Amino acid sequence: MTVQAPAVPALSYGRLIPVDVHFDDLDALGLLHNARYPLLVERAWSELWSGHGFRFEGDWAAAGDACNAVRELRITYDAPVTRPGEYAVHLWLERLGTTGLTYGFRFCSADGATAYAHGARVLVRLDSETLRPAPWSERFRAAGRELLRPAH
Repeated sequence: MTVQAPAVPALSYGRLIPVDVHFDDLDALGLLHNARYPLLVERAWSELWSGHGFRFEGDWAAAGDACNAVRELRITYDAPVTRPGEYAVHLWLERLGTTGLTYGFRFCSADGATAYAHGARVLVRLDSETLRPAPWSERFRAAGRELLRPAH
C-alpha cells in the first residue's frame, strides 16, 4: 500500500514561510504560549523582507523602509498548537498605502492546510529623524505589490 503525502494547498497570494516551534515555546499546559504567535509571525516577516534586501542592522538612518512601527495588532487563536515541530506562517499584504500597510497572516501547519491562528498588523513607515510617517520607497512598494491579496 502506498501512502500519499497530504496535498499542499496552492497559495493564490502571499508566501508560506517555515517556522519552528521549540519545546520552550510551550506554556505550563503544553500549548504554544499566546505571546509566541506574534513573535513567530514577526520572525517570518523578517525573513521574507530580508530576502528582498530590507533589514534593520542597528542604524535607523540607514534602515530606510525597515524604520517602521506597529500601529495595531489583531490576532485570533483558532486551535491550540500542542507540540513542538515544524509549522509555517502564511503572509500577505491586505493594503499597501503611501506611509502604511496592513498585512495579514495565518499561523498554520507546515503544509499550510491547518490554521492555528490568524490576524493582521498595521505598520507605519517612519522618518528616522522625526519619527513621523514617511513614504515607502518604490523598491519596497514593488516588493509589496507581489504580496497583495487579490480583491475578493
